[in-house]
Parts: sequence; C-alpha cells; structure tokens
Amino acid sequence: MTAERLTINMNNVPVYDITYNDSFDNLKQFLEGYNADKKKCLIVSDSRVASHYMDAILRVMEGNCKYVTTYIFPEGEASKNLDVVRKIYEKLILEKFDRNDFIAALGGGVTGDMAGFTAATFLRGIDFIQIPTSLLADVDSSIGGKTGVDFDSYKNMVGAFHMPKHVYINTNTISTLDKAQFRSGMGEVTKSALLRDAEFFDWLEENSSRINSFEPEVIKEMIYKCNLIKKDVVEKDPTEKGERALLNLGHTLGHALEKYMEFKLLHGECVSAGTIMASFISFRKGLISQEDHEKIIKVLKLFGLPKVPADIDIERVISYTKNDKKVQDGKVKFILLRSIGEAFISKEVNDEDMAEAMRYYISLDT
Repeated sequence: MTAERLTINMNNVPVYDITYNDSFDNLKQFLEGYNADKKKCLIVSDSRVASHYMDAILRVMEGNCKYVTTYIFPEGEASKNLDVVRKIYEKLILEKFDRNDFIAALGGGVTGDMAGFTAATFLRGIDFIQIPTSLLADVDSSIGGKTGVDFDSYKNMVGAFHMPKHVYINTNTISTLDKAQFRSGMGEVTKSALLRDAEFFDWLEENSSRINSFEPEVIKEMIYKCNLIKKDVVEKDPTEKGERALLNLGHTLGHALEKYMEFKLLHGECVSAGTIMASFISFRKGLISQEDHEKIIKVLKLFGLPKVPADIDIERVISYTKNDKKVQDGKVKFILLRSIGEAFISKEVNDEDMAEAMRYYISLDT
C-alpha cells in the first residue's frame, strides 16, 4: 500500500516530507503551511520542463507567494556548471532576495542539483523545495540533500549537503518523458532494488510490462518503494560518511562513461551500464552466483540498456575514475554485490577488473 506522505528525519527529528500527487494543485497546502505569502520564490527550471509545466506551477505559486519570478536555463547536463549558478545568484541579488525567501527546483536531477547548490550557498543558505518532473529525480536525486554542479565536465565535483523543505512529487509528469529519460530513471530504480531489496527487484521483473506502459498506480508504488530505500539509507548516514556510499552502485564506471560520452548518454543510462559492470566484477570475484548475475542483466534489459561504442577507449574511461570524488587514498571505493539486495563497499577493484567488465558490457547484446 502506497502512502500519500513520507517523512525524512535527521537524528530522529522530522526534516521534510515527500508528498505524492497526481497534479500540482496540492502544492498550495505546503505553501500555506510554509507561510509562503510572506516569502519571495524563484522557480528554477530548464527550457523543456518549463514548456510543459511552468504555467501550471505559476498558477499555484502566484496566488500563494509574496512574489514569484523564474530562471530558465538550456536543457541538459552541459548547463550544470558554476557559470549558470552565477547567473542565478545575479537574478537573486537583482530581485533583492533575502534569507527569508526560497528557491523552487522544477525539473529533473540537473535542475534539482543546481538549484539546491545555489540555495545552499546564496547568503550562506536559503530554503529550497524540490518539484521533480523526471523519474530519476522522483526516485533518487530530489531526496537526501545532495546538491552540486559539474566542474570542467568532472561530475558533481563542487557541491554541498542542503536539505530541501519539501519534495512534491506529481507522478503524472512521468507520462511526458521520452524513452531515454524513462530508461535513465529506471537505471536508478533497479540500482535501488539491487542494493537493498531483493523482493522489490523481483517485483520490478514481475511488473515490467505495466511499468513500461506507465500505469499510474504501478509507477506511484515503484517511486514510493525507491523512496523508502533512500529514506532508510540517508537517515542512517545523511552526509555520506559511510553507508550512504552504497547508493553509488553503478556510479563509478557510470560517471566515467558519462564523461567519456560527453553526456550524450543520460546519467541513469550510464548507471545501468555501470551496474551491469559491477555485477560482472562481483560474479568474477565469486561474490554472486552466475544465476544472480544473469538475472540482473535480464531485468535491466527489460527497461532498456544504452549501447556503448565498440571502439571505446577503455583506458581513458578508467582514467576518469581516478578523478571521481569517491576516490580515497588513491583507491576507488567501488560498490559490489554479495547478492541481489545486498551491496557493500570495496577498495579491491583494480584497473584490469574494470577493463574486463567494460569489454564484457560491450560484448552484450543491448
């Protein structure tokens, strides 16, 4: 049974709620409780999302906030940088925002990360809310307070932890995603199940056709199940000192592949590829069975896998893992699997392990 609300705590104290809705209308309830009529709001969004949803959000915001303005940036990972953040700072300064005001992040992971980072650093921190519109943001990036931007194409190298005041999920936004965006979101969904919940992984396989058909109740249940997993992890380790690193399953080689491909593949697509590579390494090290490894591939294929060029420069991809923020004492913290539903942190994955995994992925019929 899916609830309508999920509360995220820190040190056993409620910090913010995630609410589940089928329109933007109920956002009014949060704004009223938040005393938004005494606050200015800057809505940050990308060009594609704004064309779909900005009018609907403005209809709610303008009647419930003291003042509302917008900042729209070009769609895509290439915009997630300090130059765009600087322009948002300028907007906030020129429109005389102060510490009482807030930012609303309307969009996917790029928007949420960048708007959240801006909020974390403007005037040493102002409030922000997440209004995710992509599956990836619904299930992962909008929750947990991680914010950041890329630096010279190095993924999320500049960032801060800054918890949102609210996460408002309108599950009907999933219906406007293209295949690549949906596939990207499913990369994070399958990752969540693999690291913590074997029954959920089975559920994904059993409900794959309904998920791929965007059945509203199934989509809502799937998002909620992912949020429960992330809630459990981030409440135990809010600033990634230990266990939260498990959420990086598939991300080490995934981020490196994303950089190598110059962001032509979406983040979650690269996570799917990276997850299969992590599964392969786990299998080769005798940690998981061949049966589990083959099942992981089967399920991820149900939701689509990205093709990787056969002539990819494997050494260059691996070199990018050395500049990842997950490197510690010169060693990559790699997330491996002991079984479906049980992930752990390893520092025993070497370059040849990664190269073999990449060659294996390239050989797959994706």
